Amino acid sequence: MSQPNLPDFDSLWDYSHPDQTETKFLELLPQFPEEDPARLELLTQIARAQGLQREFNDAHLTLDQVENQLSIESSRARVRYLLERGRVFNSSKHPEEARPFFEQAMTMAQELNEDFYAVDAAHMLAIIADPASSLNWNLRAIQMAESSADEKARGWLGSLYNNTGWSYHDMGEYESALEIFQKAESYFGEVRREDRLRIAKWTVARCLRSMNRIEEAFSKQMALKAEFDSIGGSDGYVDEEIGECLLLLKRESEAKPYFAKAYELLSQDEWMMANEAERMKRMKELS
Repeated sequence: MSQPNLPDFDSLWDYSHPDQTETKFLELLPQFPEEDPARLELLTQIARAQGLQREFNDAHLTLDQVENQLSIESSRARVRYLLERGRVFNSSKHPEEARPFFEQAMTMAQELNEDFYAVDAAHMLAIIADPASSLNWNLRAIQMAESSADEKARGWLGSLYNNTGWSYHDMGEYESALEIFQKAESYFGEVRREDRLRIAKWTVARCLRSMNRIEEAFSKQMALKAEFDSIGGSDGYVDEEIGECLLLLKRESEAKPYFAKAYELLSQDEWMMANEAERMKRMKELS
C-alpha cells in the first residue's frame, strides 16, 4: 500500500547513473523540512546512490542522519532505512551484517502492508544467502509478489524470475533454470521492457550453453547482437558469450575478436574488474 501524498521521487532513479541520480535527489532535499517522512525516505535513496558509487562511508553517514531522526514507531521511512543500511553492508562485502536489517525490513513491511518493500527485503535476503537458501527465499518472494494486489509489488516478478533462474543454475539444475528464465523472458515481453527483455534473452541463451545446446545458444546470442547493432549499441556480455560458444564449436579464430570486444567493454565496469578478475583475465587472454 502506498503512503499518500508523497512525491514520486523514486521515478527519478537511473540505476545506470547513480551519480546523476544523487544530484537530482540532493537538489530536491531542501524542499522538505527536517523529520518529514518524505525527507527521510529521500535521504535513504541518496544513501543508496552513494552505495552504488561505492562511497560506502558517505552512505552510512547519510543513513546515520535518517536513523537519528526516525521516530520509534514502525513506518515506511524506517523500512526503507533498514533496506538501505542492509544494502550498503552487502555492497561493501559484509552480508552477515546486512542480514538482520533485511529481516527487520521484511517483518515491518509486512506489518504495514507495504508489499513492495516486503518483496524487496525478501529478494535481498535471497541475494545474500547460500545457494539452497537463496532458492527458498526467491521462491518465497515470487509467492509474495504473485499474491499481492499491489501492482508495484507484482512488478518485482521479472527480476525475481531472473534471480530464481540463477539460483537453479548455480545448483546445476539447468532444466528448472531454463524454465524460469523463459518465464522472465515472457514477463518482460508482456510489459514491453525492451532493455530487460534483452537481458532475459541472454540468460536463456546462457543457460542453453550450460546444457550443452551450443548451436541454439550461439544462434540466440547472434540474434541479440543483431538487435544491439540495429539500435547502434553493443553489449560486452553478448560478445563474451558469442566467443565462448565459438570456442565450443571449435571456431577459435572467429572467437578472438568477440573476446577482444567483450574485454574492451566490460573492463570499463568497475564491479566486473573488482569481482570477476579471473573472468576478465580469461577474456583478455583469449582475445
